[in-house]
Amino acid sequence: MSTGSGSEQRVIGLLGGMSWQSTAEYYRLVNELVAERLGGLHSARCVLYSVDFAPIAAAQAAQRWDEAVPPLAEAADALVRAGADVVVMCTNTMHLVAPRLAERLPVPLLHIGEVTARAVVDAGVRRVGLLGTAFTMEKSFYRDLLAGHGVETVTPEPRDRETVHRIIYEELCRGVFTESSRREYLAVADRLVARGAQGVVYGCTEIELLLNGSVAPVPVFPTTRLHAEAAVRFALGSPTDRPA
Repeated sequence: MSTGSGSEQRVIGLLGGMSWQSTAEYYRLVNELVAERLGGLHSARCVLYSVDFAPIAAAQAAQRWDEAVPPLAEAADALVRAGADVVVMCTNTMHLVAPRLAERLPVPLLHIGEVTARAVVDAGVRRVGLLGTAFTMEKSFYRDLLAGHGVETVTPEPRDRETVHRIIYEELCRGVFTESSRREYLAVADRLVARGAQGVVYGCTEIELLLNGSVAPVPVFPTTRLHAEAAVRFALGSPTDRPA
C-alpha cells in the first residue's frame, strides 16, 4: 500500500449535524478509509460544516421542508468556499431536498440514495426493506430512487415505523444506544424479511451505530459507510470520476 503523497486528494465537504452522532462517524470513516488506501500517516482532506439540528428537526416535524433549505444551502456554500470539491450531506432524510441544493452548487452533491441503490443492485438484491425516519420510510423520494434502479421497497407496518422513528429521535440522535432498542430494530428487520425483503437498508445514518456488528439473515446496506466509501473513492479517484 502506497505511503506516498496524498496531495492529489480532492477535498470532501461534510455537511453534518443531522445528527452530530452520525457526523462524527462520517469523519472517522473517511479518515480510516483514506489511511487504508494510502497507508502511513495519511488522512482525508475534508472540511466540515455542522448545522444546528434543532430547527431543522422542527421543520421536519411540521412538514415545512422549505424552511430547512436555507440553512443547508448556506452550509453547502460555505463548504465550497472552504475548498470542497464534493458535498456529502450526512443524513438520509434531508436528501428529500437534495435536488434543490444540487442545482445551485458548482461542485457535485454525492447523493446517499444513489450510492445505496448502486450497492443494492451490485449485491443482486431486487427487494429491500427500508428502515429510517418516518419521513424516509413514508415519503416517496427514497422509494422512487430505488425503483429507478429496479429495486422494490418494503417498509415496516405502521406500529413498527413509529417505533423505529421514535428510537431515532429520542435515543440515537442523543447518543443513547441500548440493547432493548437493538433487539426491537432486529425484530422489525426480521418482519421485513418475512414479507419478502432480500436485504435491509439502514436508511438513517444513526442506525448502524446501533446495529453495528449485529448478525442479519440477509444482506444489509449501512448507508453511512456506503456514503463515506463513495466520498473517498471520489476524493482519490481520477479527475473524470463524478458522483451520480
